[in-house]
Amino acid sequence: MLKLIAYLRVSSAGQVEAWGLDRQEAAIRRWAKTNGARIVGWCRDEGVSGTVEAVERPGLAEAIENMGPLKADGIIAADMDRFARKLMVQEAAFGVIWQRGGRAFTATGGEVLQDQDDDAARTLIRQVLGAVAQYEKTQAVMRMRHGRLAKQRAGRKATGQYAYGFHGQGKGRDRDAAPNPDEQPAVAEIVRRRRAGESYRVIAAALDAAGHKPRRASSWSAMAVRSVARRAGVA
Repeated sequence: MLKLIAYLRVSSAGQVEAWGLDRQEAAIRRWAKTNGARIVGWCRDEGVSGTVEAVERPGLAEAIENMGPLKADGIIAADMDRFARKLMVQEAAFGVIWQRGGRAFTATGGEVLQDQDDDAARTLIRQVLGAVAQYEKTQAVMRMRHGRLAKQRAGRKATGQYAYGFHGQGKGRDRDAAPNPDEQPAVAEIVRRRRAGESYRVIAAALDAAGHKPRRASSWSAMAVRSVARRAGVA
């Protein structure tokens, strides 16, 4: 019976929900059952990018080191990009596994075959799949960056903390900024008074007098009022 060590990896909180450890584990277990393989160990890297070299990932390094002690025939991951997202890193990871006398498998494609002098197509296909995984990762990063910029232009969540007047709502990739009912009255007051032509300093004093609290300071400053006004489009 083929004995394998399973390797799981996620690099972000969003990925935990999209292609999380539990889903990777389920895919590996299905493949093992269908192909008559036995999983003799589980290793994982949580919050580790697929661009990090294999030897610098504790989970993957552990899986490679345990092939001997566990008498495993190789390592299996859910798919190619769980081994690595960058083509060169992926090739290096497979190289280390093969050098140790192991075999590499994925639950989506079966065994990742080693290079052979008389079969250059095998190498080409593997490298094309690795390049596709790297391209998809690059596209995903660009989409997230564009999304953050769009939110930032709208005065909403980009990265870090939420702007005054908003707080986080939702979970995972659906989490976004939503109006904060405790702070929106102050925002409305700033907008109203600014449209009436009042200065930032006068508005700050009015907010303090009315009991509206800034997020951190003990009292409102002209600069804090200006920041909120700019996001509201009334600076």
